[in-house]
Amino acid sequence: MPDQLFYNTGVSTYLWVLSNRKKSAHRGRVALVKAQDHWQKARQSSGSKRKYLGPDQLNKIVRLYEEALSTPVGGSPRDQVSVVRNEDLLYRQIVIECPLRLRFELTTDGLQQLSSLRSIQRGDHPEKLVGALRGLVGTSWATSSDAFSALRHAVATAGQTWPRGAAFERSVRNAIGVRDDQGEVQQRRGVTEPDPELRDLVVMPLRDDPVEYFRKEVLPHAPDAWLNHAKTRLGCAIRTSLFYVAELDGEFGPLRTFAQLETERVKLRRPRRGEAEPIPPKHLTASYLHSVDSALELPDAELDDSELTPCTGGDLVGRSGNWRLLPAGFGDAVTRLFVLHPTPGSGRGLCEWLNSRKGHAAYPQARELLDTPVPVELVAAPEVEDLLEEVQEGRHALRMATDGILPNVFAGSETRVAEIRQFIRFIAREARLAKQLVRPFDDPVWRAEASYPFHVAALARRYRVSTHPAERKDGLLKLGEGTARTLGVLALRELIAHHGSFTSSLRKTIGHGATFGTWTTLIKRFTDEVPTPQLPELLALREHDVTLSFLKEIKDHRNNSHHAHGVRRNHEIDEDVENLEPYVVSALNSVNWLSSTDWFWVERCEYLDDSSFQAVGLRLRGSHPSWEPFSRSINHPLRPDRIYVDGNPSGVPIDLWPLAMVSLCPDCRTRELFLLNSISGGAAVLRSLEEHELTIPYTTQNQN
Repeated sequence: MPDQLFYNTGVSTYLWVLSNRKKSAHRGRVALVKAQDHWQKARQSSGSKRKYLGPDQLNKIVRLYEEALSTPVGGSPRDQVSVVRNEDLLYRQIVIECPLRLRFELTTDGLQQLSSLRSIQRGDHPEKLVGALRGLVGTSWATSSDAFSALRHAVATAGQTWPRGAAFERSVRNAIGVRDDQGEVQQRRGVTEPDPELRDLVVMPLRDDPVEYFRKEVLPHAPDAWLNHAKTRLGCAIRTSLFYVAELDGEFGPLRTFAQLETERVKLRRPRRGEAEPIPPKHLTASYLHSVDSALELPDAELDDSELTPCTGGDLVGRSGNWRLLPAGFGDAVTRLFVLHPTPGSGRGLCEWLNSRKGHAAYPQARELLDTPVPVELVAAPEVEDLLEEVQEGRHALRMATDGILPNVFAGSETRVAEIRQFIRFIAREARLAKQLVRPFDDPVWRAEASYPFHVAALARRYRVSTHPAERKDGLLKLGEGTARTLGVLALRELIAHHGSFTSSLRKTIGHGATFGTWTTLIKRFTDEVPTPQLPELLALREHDVTLSFLKEIKDHRNNSHHAHGVRRNHEIDEDVENLEPYVVSALNSVNWLSSTDWFWVERCEYLDDSSFQAVGLRLRGSHPSWEPFSRSINHPLRPDRIYVDGNPSGVPIDLWPLAMVSLCPDCRTRELFLLNSISGGAAVLRSLEEHELTIPYTTQNQN
């Protein structure tokens, strides 16, 4: 059932429908109905209750239950109903014991514990007995027999009587015994005594062999451990992973297929008295998980006899919804978090997927973690792994760059109220600046204005600063068409390269002037005809044709609204803007790869030596009309007065002539970017954003 259904708790609820009158076909099976997504939001919260089940949800849940009665055993993560066998829910809890190992040392605290023992207090002269032991403070022994012999001898020398009894001796051992992984193994009645602090409970499916698990997973790390069969328990539980409903298509598999859970533990042993304190390992906690790149930056772990899990570079470390793949050169550390060893080529995909599970239940046990469904095709794809490396490195760089910005105003060392007040004013100004700087990350129009090629960026700015409804609508339509034109120019360049020339078929497409439909047609031809583009980023246009579908929606909206009769009122235009804007914004989002392409105009190309040149010119990116100067080293010459486009990482720049040019406009005497508008009769006509035209001679003989 959904969470947040009850006043006092927000946890998810299970409803069990039990019957001992099952039909024979249903016996030995359990039907699971995944109804956690069927709820309505309450208009007003009441305690933890924020959701409720309305009539529609109740009817849907009943239909799912009825469907479950006829569902065969099995199912996929995308099914809202699945059926499992009884034995699939049964588990065995095994207990793994390790021997209790002790060394013995009489300390001041230990002597205090001895003096408070009832057996000593009831003696004739307890203060004399304790005084006899005081001379042994600071003494240590390797075995219990040596320790007890020394204690008895000291008491006898003082003329006192050492109490007897198994309970008293156990209390003495507790007072002077110190856990030590190299210490003496303790025995009781000839049987090795287990250490309760090292006891490990493991829950495993009933069908799995506990002896085989113990042999493979435990003995390699703890050769003196043993299975305590007397404490084995059987139980039944419905794992939360059984109720996972996949939002993705494709095959899913358990996390255990792609990663191994680290089960080794490092004991942080306290140093013995008189012993040099060992160098403690570095301690990786959740607060440092994303803020350090090297174990050397971590604090030392406290030597308190606790046991932590080792981790190193390349490990996947974290807990529910908060994971990080440690950098390869991270170094060694210990942690209380889960540590996974991913299979080669799957670490970043697993990290991304596990971090997307924030809305799901926390993992109460390691078994639940390893049962987490994982999308096989995405996690195992080398291309996805490479792309996610860029994504995760970008996130980390952003986190490191913003660390320390807008600090807590009271966290500094300043104590004067007037200075703190001035600091608060300064931080408030910084906050206003930060809000402006992060806008491109949140708003696709701002992002386009800041980082897309100039033609799109300038149109994005025009739309952003527009205020009147008619101006805003016109700005949206021009931004949509400008995006199509920019993509169409790239598509046309690829088609020319693919066919070896500017074919008559391509020239005919724009012979009478390029329209919105012309550019979408060229984009469609590119996706159909060009298998491997020179600019790899253009492969994104093939992804489900989403960009092309958005552009066609914008074109249809323009055609329909332009053909409307009569004068439209402002509120009607506002409605047009409200309907049109999502398509334009979605189109901009779908081509965010444009921000990683580099459009530049080469003013001159300087010779350095036989294999290196220096290209100097202007970078045509962002909306500012004063383009940014650039200088770039290359290993082959580029033609002056040409526009080139390159991808990321850099390859061989692609010459966009005669599809794009920078020229000095004879009317306004400023440099403008001109894009192809038509070609016929041995001449190409290019047009700028200011509707200025540039005509250049062009025939098939001078296409290069």
